[in-house]
Order: sequence, then structure tokens, then C-alpha cells
Amino acid sequence: MAFVSSFTPTLSRTVLSGNVCSAPRFSMMAKSPSVPFMDAPEALSEDMPGYVGFDPMNLSAYIDIKWMQEAEIKHGRVCMLAILGLVVAELYTFPFYTGAPHLAINRHNWGVENGSMEQILLWCSFFEIMTMPAVFQMLSGKSDRAPGDFCFDPLGL
Repeated sequence: MAFVSSFTPTLSRTVLSGNVCSAPRFSMMAKSPSVPFMDAPEALSEDMPGYVGFDPMNLSAYIDIKWMQEAEIKHGRVCMLAILGLVVAELYTFPFYTGAPHLAINRHNWGVENGSMEQILLWCSFFEIMTMPAVFQMLSGKSDRAPGDFCFDPLGL
């Protein structure tokens, strides 16, 4: 019986003695929609795009949410370009890459030996360095820019 009572909310003496007829009051935080047994993260709001209340490690309490949104958008864009490069490399070989292997797993090692991967690292580093001032302005409150928005729309979409 003592084991079961350890999981029940504690009742005050007035409730147990019968002097008060109301139910015991205790407050609970809102529960996360995606992980119902965990509390909803305080830094996440329901008006955020794609909100499902998923932050099981509670990282949003320690790291600025705008920084994490910026990183997620940037990593998603890089992954989309990487998949495009993987598919194009599997289906088509440019004429100036006559000795390149056709399979992606072999192409990686060939690119490291050939110097192609260093070029990818150089360009990724360049774009990362060029976008950091906009990110720092957003985090410091000097700009009202949304995470991931660099106002780059050459097609006018």
C-alpha cells in the first residue's frame, strides 16, 4: 500500500479530515503533443512553423531557438544539394571526368584523392562565413530577419 501511495498526489490534512469538501489542487505544466509523458518545452511556441512540441533533451532552454532554426534550415538545404549531387553523379558523368567511378561510394574516395572534396569544403566554408554576420544581427536583435531568410530570390518567386 505504501508503494501505491507514493504515486498519488499528497493531500493536505484538511482534505483528509473532512473539513474541506473540494478536491485537492495541484498544477501541472502543459504536456508535449509529440511526447505526451513529457512537459512541453517553454521556449517553443505553438505559432512556430512545424510545431509539435518535440524537444526531449530540452535544448531550447539553453540555446537560442532562432540559432537552432537557422541551423536546421541550413542543414536541410545542404542535404538537398547533396542528394541532388549524388543522384546526378549516379546517372550522368560529365565528359571531363572520364576516369571517375560511377558508384557514389567509390566516387567519394576518388574525390578525396583528386581534390574535389577539398573544393566542396572550401565553398561550404565560404558560404558559412559570408552568412554569419546576418545570423549574428538576427540573434542580437539588430535585424528582424526570420531564420533562413537571406532575401535571395533570383526567380522572383
